[in-house]
Amino acid sequence: MTPAINLLKKNKCDYKVHKYDHDPENTNFGLEAAEKLNLNEKQVFKTLLVELSPKELAVAIIPVSNQLSLKEIASALKSKKAIMANKDEAQKVTGYLLGGISPLGQKKRLRTVLDKSANDFETIFVSGGKRGLDIEVKPKDLIKLLNACYYKVTAQ
Repeated sequence: MTPAINLLKKNKCDYKVHKYDHDPENTNFGLEAAEKLNLNEKQVFKTLLVELSPKELAVAIIPVSNQLSLKEIASALKSKKAIMANKDEAQKVTGYLLGGISPLGQKKRLRTVLDKSANDFETIFVSGGKRGLDIEVKPKDLIKLLNACYYKVTAQ
């Protein structure tokens, strides 16, 4: 069990675990999950950490096929600017390894934005807390558990 799965269990949320064999040579973790699980790339979401000014980390959950708009995430979180977080800092703060960072069960609760395209699906797939493990969850459960907000944070 990962902290992400434990959080879902504790809160009695519906979820499904999906495992696949992660290729250590593949560094495009989200697209690999979509491909190996035979899923629509727009339904598989990646967890990205950004640093807002001044020195605050936040989470963006976006489709693996999209790029994060730093301008939009800054706007969503009412910050002047955002940059991608340092990978070592992201791993330290979340307690997860890069490529397996789940939005759920992180060591520290960070402000979180879920791209509003998640509403296009009854369920979406997010990392389960390690490479080769995705969790299928309802977007509304993510919003509730993470005290997150919906916002369009992907680039055009």
